[in-house]
Amino acid sequence: MNINEVIEETLGLIRSEVLGNNVSLQTELGPQLPPVLGDRVQLQQVVLNLVKNGIEAMSGVQDRALQLRIRSARYEPNQIVVAVADSGAGIDPHALGKIFEPFYTTKLQGTGMGLAISRSIIEAHGGRLWAEPNTPRGATFQCTLPADVESVQ
Repeated sequence: MNINEVIEETLGLIRSEVLGNNVSLQTELGPQLPPVLGDRVQLQQVVLNLVKNGIEAMSGVQDRALQLRIRSARYEPNQIVVAVADSGAGIDPHALGKIFEPFYTTKLQGTGMGLAISRSIIEAHGGRLWAEPNTPRGATFQCTLPADVESVQ
């Protein structure tokens, strides 16, 4: 499937939440990416979770623009990367190693399952999901997925 279509469909589902939170959404979707093999609904769930987390991370921010950037690109010859970057509070360096553990949460209303489930979905698809702090603020969550490069050759 075309990962850019998955991203665009998911953004269509959450656009009102993005607008309702005064978030500026930017997309940088790589052109002519090879397809990825996977379950469309599961991959939509991962994108939805990462976007919602980004919106929530910016909920208390008042001193700067609320920006969410979603990017897709070729990552190594046989992989696609999807990245969701926010201008929120960022990730506590002590929490960085724990945020993907089941039931670990930094949110008052969180269950600690979203990132754990997202990681398990990406790993089941043969990919990897990780987070990095942004400079000077915010965080970027990135996942890789194997590209079906043979279908385009």
